[in-house]
Amino acid sequence: MIVHLIDGTYELFRQFYGRRHFSKGKDERFGAVSGVLHSILEMIETGATHVGVATDHVIESFRNDLWPDYKTGEGIEPGLLAQFHPLEESLTAIGVVVWPMIELEADDALASAAQIASGDQRVEKVCIWTPDKDLAQCVRGDRVVQVDRKGKTIRNAAGVREKFGVEPKLIPDFLALVGDTADGYPGIAGIGAVTAARLLNQYGAIETFPLTVLGEQRDRALLFKTLATLRTDAPLFHDVDELRWRGPTGAFAAWTERLGDARLLERARKM
Repeated sequence: MIVHLIDGTYELFRQFYGRRHFSKGKDERFGAVSGVLHSILEMIETGATHVGVATDHVIESFRNDLWPDYKTGEGIEPGLLAQFHPLEESLTAIGVVVWPMIELEADDALASAAQIASGDQRVEKVCIWTPDKDLAQCVRGDRVVQVDRKGKTIRNAAGVREKFGVEPKLIPDFLALVGDTADGYPGIAGIGAVTAARLLNQYGAIETFPLTVLGEQRDRALLFKTLATLRTDAPLFHDVDELRWRGPTGAFAAWTERLGDARLLERARKM
């Protein structure tokens, strides 16, 4: 079997701003939610059987306690933020397993789910559907891959090495050095992508760098590595069979009425 793990928060953002482009700036109340549901039904129509969706139930996580400038919900448009929880509830109604994260982030849930699923010998491949570079650390050979729906690319371990210049396991170190503006930490001054890759390939993980390489910036780099390292210990499920899609629940009809999208129900019932 192939297990599909989806970054629901990213997909909601993608649908919200993608639809705005075509609606000339007029946002539908639940347009982004409908868009995500349709995209997941399309996956199921084309053969996906085991699906899990991770969401940020709240934007803040334990990382905000470690670094005050870590990303928050500040600046997210109200029309988008208002669709976070309806997405979770409607996904549950359509029969898809959802992991709404509070202390951890959606990325941590994806990393944890990939860890659990890849440990099952029945699983041929785990596909993590997000372009987020953080998730590149979860890639393992051709068994756990990262799928960029927008860029239409599938990135295996060789693809990670080609893009970043380092092995997947060194992605947290790489991001610690170069920074991640989306997550709100700056990296180490004077170290860009090329230099970071060279240092990591020469010395290995930051912990094994000679003390003279980073000097006074070593502790800062290790902090950023902690921010970049995804948790893989979230107890999301015990058996991949829990992720099998078995059709919409009885609550989904009411949700399609609330969303104002009867086509969703028709589409789900056909499968």
